[in-house]
Amino acid sequence: MTTESLLPVLAVAVSAVAVVLVLLSGDRPSLREAWTFAAALTKFGAVLALVPGVLRGVTYTSPGLAFVPGVRLVLRVDALGALFALLASGLWLVTSLYSVGYVRSLDEAHQTGYFAAFAASLSATVGVAFAGNLLTLFVFYELLTVATYPLVVHKRTAEAWRAGRTYVVYTLAGGVAILAGTVLVSAVAGTTTFAPGGLAGVLTADPLVARAAFALLVAGFGVKAALFPLHGWLPQAMVAPTPVSGLLHAVAVVKSGAFGIARVVLYVFGPDGVRAFNVGVPLAAVAAATMVLAAVLALRQDRLKRGLAYSTVSQLSYIVLGLAVLTPTAVQGALLHLSAHALLKLVLFFCAGVVYCETHVERIDELAGIGRRLPATMTLFAVASAGLVGFPLVAGFVSKWYLLTGLFAGGDLVLAGLLLLAGLLKLLFFWPIVSAAFFGESGGDGATAATATLHADGGHEGDAGSAHAHRHDWESRTWRTETDWRLLLPVAVALVLAVVYGIAPTELPFYELATRAAEVTTG
Repeated sequence: MTTESLLPVLAVAVSAVAVVLVLLSGDRPSLREAWTFAAALTKFGAVLALVPGVLRGVTYTSPGLAFVPGVRLVLRVDALGALFALLASGLWLVTSLYSVGYVRSLDEAHQTGYFAAFAASLSATVGVAFAGNLLTLFVFYELLTVATYPLVVHKRTAEAWRAGRTYVVYTLAGGVAILAGTVLVSAVAGTTTFAPGGLAGVLTADPLVARAAFALLVAGFGVKAALFPLHGWLPQAMVAPTPVSGLLHAVAVVKSGAFGIARVVLYVFGPDGVRAFNVGVPLAAVAAATMVLAAVLALRQDRLKRGLAYSTVSQLSYIVLGLAVLTPTAVQGALLHLSAHALLKLVLFFCAGVVYCETHVERIDELAGIGRRLPATMTLFAVASAGLVGFPLVAGFVSKWYLLTGLFAGGDLVLAGLLLLAGLLKLLFFWPIVSAAFFGESGGDGATAATATLHADGGHEGDAGSAHAHRHDWESRTWRTETDWRLLLPVAVALVLAVVYGIAPTELPFYELATRAAEVTTG
């Protein structure tokens, strides 16, 4: 059943309006932050109000806007779009509180531009989620690049400008590929409107043209999904402030790439088209290679945020792998991982931000003993790490269980083995960090021998102001509180959601929406 509603328009527009209000309130920080929270609450409420209807099978549409002859910019809310929008809007709420604590703790410059760009980015992200056809998706996808660029270069350092240039080159080139693929789909199918199970016209297309369209679309969305060899922008973008790394580079930006691939596979080509044109196998091969190689590269990083960035590259490929395999359970696992990874990686980035705010430490080999200075923060980090590795009772276990079940059901034993190998590599990345933080001896050389071995020098692209040359004795510090409550509370909220997800996943709408999206697209 299809119902017309203005709620999708409200969900997209409210943070766009907030951009203007934030900019006008630049000399009044409290008012500026109040506009941010008001927009975040309104956006989340609008999205949440759509969820019950979507779960009953209702598809919400909004009045379209003529763009080119025969093609309109249309907002359309189905289960997959509601899943992504609920994730992004909900986590914007917790990130807004974290951002206030972060920028005030570090007395960051350009705070007004920071909050305005954040609001613009969330407007574009929900536009991506609610896009009703490929052209609408392309428009909001490009707007997301424009909106997030100021956040990548926020520090205005030479390193930040370099990262910004790399980001723009990669993402705009990806946008060109998406536009070309969209034109081909429109030519062969006569429409770019998303349809569960794929567009009927695509199946009758010339195989060469269909494969070219698929390759262009997947490559374009694969840039933000950080598939190898299109991943180079993401580790460099870690020069951005930690809240940016957390929400935009673990939730909105990178997930928009994975979301775009899900749209192409499930709603443009469909399972039948992917099989007919034999494009699932090469996509699975790229995803599997990214999954393992990125996990290996994470072990070589000496900056915590860069290591987490490579972990993100690896984790995103889990989603693409499930979509490429296309067994119903694998698709369900892929869509579950969309939200599970976002919750857990947000916790990890936010914990890294707390460490930086309190100690100005960002190198892995300087974290030894820091668990005694920041026990709550590092405990949250440890639980989230276990979830990403795949330990039970945390969100990551649920999504990986479905992925593995789907791979075994399809007879893809090699891919299942590679997924397990990637999980082992992540254990090798996270365990030395957690072990050194709680049991290591503090000092100038930092970490234990195991940590030093596993985290060889992998570059110096992290935040400026590293305390690498300083000796640290966490136990000798005097302190009354671990950190600003505005920093620690959002981390705790995100982790509680991740644990609930792991213990009782059906109690959260993420599970129901992912399951429904998998059902309507794969049968």
